[in-house]
Amino acid sequence: MIGPALLHSVSYAGLWGQAFLPVEEFLDKAAALGYQGVMLMAKRPHVSVVDYGPNERARLRARLEKNNLQTVCLAGYTNFTADLEHADIPHREIQVQHITELARLAHDLGGRLVRVFTGYEAASHSHSSQWNLVVGALKECAQRAAEHDVTIGVQNHHDIACSSEALFELIRSVGEPNCKAMFDAWAPALHGDDLIQSARKMGAVTVHTTIANYVRLRRFHYDPAIVNFDAKVPSLLAVPIEEGFINYRAFLQALCAGGFAGSVAYEICSPIRDGGSLETLDRYARSFLEFLNGARHEIEMEPE
Repeated sequence: MIGPALLHSVSYAGLWGQAFLPVEEFLDKAAALGYQGVMLMAKRPHVSVVDYGPNERARLRARLEKNNLQTVCLAGYTNFTADLEHADIPHREIQVQHITELARLAHDLGGRLVRVFTGYEAASHSHSSQWNLVVGALKECAQRAAEHDVTIGVQNHHDIACSSEALFELIRSVGEPNCKAMFDAWAPALHGDDLIQSARKMGAVTVHTTIANYVRLRRFHYDPAIVNFDAKVPSLLAVPIEEGFINYRAFLQALCAGGFAGSVAYEICSPIRDGGSLETLDRYARSFLEFLNGARHEIEMEPE
């Protein structure tokens, strides 16, 4: 079953030229649009642990409760394989401590989820050594987060464990009950995977998924020596949820068939087709809710 609908604050963070809202105004916006909860970007200009002490946390929680936003997920930003060339710098310890503080912050805001990334693969070290590093870091993060009744959710975003089969094995390798997947359709759809098969496999270990849809824009470089074009990797442009190339109805149906019962967030985390005005952001966010309500009804009506 599909859980509560969340709006990701990154959509209103102004990072790709779109309109910016401070986090307090974003909470008001999410509630006005009809969302049941929020996914909060856990860095500036929104909710950074550097800026949120006890008083700031209390005020933000009061704003969440005033808006009846009952589900809170903090979106952490990690790269556990960062700067492997300089082993004297304790990057992994720094990031584990950061995630521990995010777990504390999530608890203080009434939330129970912290999203993390794995790591970008570095040419200087073997894949297996980086895999083991990520597994160890996630295990420690989960153990420390458990003290705050928080689950660590691993999104398939960075190089390590980006494929569905690798993410499944990563969660299994970590082996902590509060380390789950935040499996998204975006990566396997770009990889050309069987999205339905992937979602069915990942459903049971996924606690949350984040959704955005895109059109592909083909790119070419003209080579005058051959009087022709070299094809390049297409770029992506965000579009309303049902106008992109990812079949999210089928994805969510398969995810739920596999055992998923978590929250679903909408985000605008890239350049957007219709410009970044507040009106456009709101229109995209409303259309996602309409889509999700329809998808939820279809899934609930499916025979067992």
